[in-house]
Amino acid sequence: MNSLLLRLRSRFTERTILNFSALLLASRIHCCAERSFCTTPKDEVTKARHADEARRKYGNPAPTIFSKVIDKSIPADIIYEDDKCLAFRDISPQAPVHFLVIPRTPIPRISAVEDDDAQLLGHLLVVAKNVAQKEGLVEGYRVVINDGKHGAQSVYHLHIHVLGGRQMSWPPG
Repeated sequence: MNSLLLRLRSRFTERTILNFSALLLASRIHCCAERSFCTTPKDEVTKARHADEARRKYGNPAPTIFSKVIDKSIPADIIYEDDKCLAFRDISPQAPVHFLVIPRTPIPRISAVEDDDAQLLGHLLVVAKNVAQKEGLVEGYRVVINDGKHGAQSVYHLHIHVLGGRQMSWPPG
């Protein structure tokens, strides 16, 4: 997909590429739903339960772009989904393979998690490992969680970056 975008960028405008990308994403989401590769909690009670748990624990965080990905009000290239989290490709990849794993519960940042979030955090890491494996990252990959201003967190909804497909350098930045 990344090589395709590089070729498209050399021939077309960003607007044309965005329109093409939106069509690709829409067809991938439809295909994913049709073939039942991804499961979606369609039950409004489940969605409300997640929101209520988050509100009680973390207050009322403002909706983020990830909230809109979760509720499907904006398109995303979703590559995994279950009742606790979802994984989707980063819109600005920093490696040949770059995807995010986010919890459905809108936890604002890793420093805001509580002890009873341990099971969810473990689940997010296991999902990251499984999706990395499905994406062919057999030579290794990097897992990153940015936290707060000094950690360069740009979206205040906990998210795990998984980057791979090339040799990473050290220190990271």
